[in-house]
Amino acid sequence: MYKKVMVAIDGSKTANQALTEAANIANTYDATLCIVHAVHGDTEADKKAGSEILEQAQSSAGTRKIEIRLLQSNIEYGLNGIAESIAAAAADWEADLLVVGTANRRGLERFFVGSVAEQLVTRVSCAILLVRPQSTEKESGAH
Repeated sequence: MYKKVMVAIDGSKTANQALTEAANIANTYDATLCIVHAVHGDTEADKKAGSEILEQAQSSAGTRKIEIRLLQSNIEYGLNGIAESIAAAAADWEADLLVVGTANRRGLERFFVGSVAEQLVTRVSCAILLVRPQSTEKESGAH
């Protein structure tokens, strides 16, 4: 079903959960996994930090067929620039599935900050899997 699975990461806990899901799917379908990370700045420090995030993700993915890509986003466009660079990478690579963690923002925070995952839903032509943060019993209100 899936031959090319792309996952976008940012070093967060939810992105790591998305990486785990993407690696499991890639292993299940014997698909190639492409891990991408978008950086805002174009300084060497930005690129180095992004490369370190990718290398750590690559070593923890546990899949045989794997690629990594450091994406450059336009800082002037903020989150739109990140979503744009990820969507372009998914199209260029011809991904069958894009896996993305979502911050699960609500209310005013979502209105003002926005969501890269939400923007990707409207920008990519492939299937997309949104991975929500895992909540603990305390956070979900369970007793």
